[in-house]
Amino acid sequence: MRHQKKTVRLGRKAEHRKALLANQVCSLIEHRRIKTTLAKAKAVRPLAEKMVTLGKEGSIHARRTAFATLRHKDAVKKLFDEIAPASTDRNCGYTRIIRLGQRHSDSASMALIEWVDATVVVEDKPAEEKKAKKEKTPKAEPKAEGKPKETTREEAKAEEKAVEEPKKKRRWFGRKQVDEK
Repeated sequence: MRHQKKTVRLGRKAEHRKALLANQVCSLIEHRRIKTTLAKAKAVRPLAEKMVTLGKEGSIHARRTAFATLRHKDAVKKLFDEIAPASTDRNCGYTRIIRLGQRHSDSASMALIEWVDATVVVEDKPAEEKKAKKEKTPKAEPKAEGKPKETTREEAKAEEKAVEEPKKKRRWFGRKQVDEK
């Protein structure tokens, strides 16, 4: 019986589950938000919040403990330098889970997990660069003023026939026909 064993199994063995959750937390640290299933997001949340608590402590022992769990130097560095200092005013609740609805392929409920205090950096180009790009693009030449050239039906049909190319026969299997060699 599993009395008082609260671990969410996620259909994996213990080592696989630990690796999955560590990778999810590293991705959350790197990208500031991740899209995953609701069950995984709920399983990631406690581990992510423990890592932020270690980051707020800031000692060498806390760094080594975080590295033992996450196993990514860059993620631990970013956690201690950027994410934890942004959450100094908060005692808990560093992450939020936003439900996104069902996934089309298998109807799994999807969620977005993100940091509450960390600002999401959206790379937006300044307005001056956008204007400069617009000026660089060649503009279409305006049409000559006056009456447009009128074409007869026969001329239009002749132009359409000239543009059309002969259609190639395609077999269902996509093979070339023997006589085409």
